[in-house]
Amino acid sequence: MMPPARPVNDNPAMPRFHVPLPLTAGAHLALPPSVTRHAQVLRLQPGDAITLFNGEGGEWSATITRMGRSEAEVAVLAHMPVEREAARAVHLAVGLMAAERMDWLVEKATELGAASLTPVLMSRSSLRLSGERAVKKRAHWQAVAAASCEQNGRNRLLDIREQLTFQEFLAEVSAPVGARWLLSLADAALPWAQVRLMLASDEPVHLLSGPEGGLSADEDAAARAAGWQPLALGARVLRAETAPLVVLAGLMLE
Repeated sequence: MMPPARPVNDNPAMPRFHVPLPLTAGAHLALPPSVTRHAQVLRLQPGDAITLFNGEGGEWSATITRMGRSEAEVAVLAHMPVEREAARAVHLAVGLMAAERMDWLVEKATELGAASLTPVLMSRSSLRLSGERAVKKRAHWQAVAAASCEQNGRNRLLDIREQLTFQEFLAEVSAPVGARWLLSLADAALPWAQVRLMLASDEPVHLLSGPEGGLSADEDAAARAAGWQPLALGARVLRAETAPLVVLAGLMLE
């Protein structure tokens, strides 16, 4: 017999889990191994109320029905059409940088509400991926984004896109909808205070930034020639993982 469910409430501390499975009211399902381990760390027990989301929209109330040594089962209750996405879609394209910096950037970009993130291989990139390593690293970043969503309340995952070379990126993103801005040290770069006044409140924004050391002079020139407008963030030199988040935070907190 299924244990009685503890009351479901709007407590922000209620455990949230990303479960990449079809979810329907009344379903009974086994949690994926990684989610089970997380539930065990939290010392959850049968009868505990949790929240599930699969990234397809909204979230689901659920109850732990079984907690074993290496497996856990839940009863899915009701769907709640809750969305916590930003009104403005911000798409980041960042030069590949050191692994721990990329992890931090993915986590914080998810937390701040970015819509997508495209890793771009640039001439100064310290991290260079190809083949199976690139596939595994993308899966790792997707897991980092999912974990961030569990914490911050988003029910839509940050879209971690396939890695592109700089030339592929310029060709593939030649005419996106919305504004295109490039973090640049060029003399023609506009200050952030001026740029934010030029944007409509719900206008999508595409932001391109470099790895450690920034874009090379040739890459900067090529991006500007392709229609990316140079943007400056002041006199201080910001780290590669910090600079795009400054713009993202400014856009999301308006």
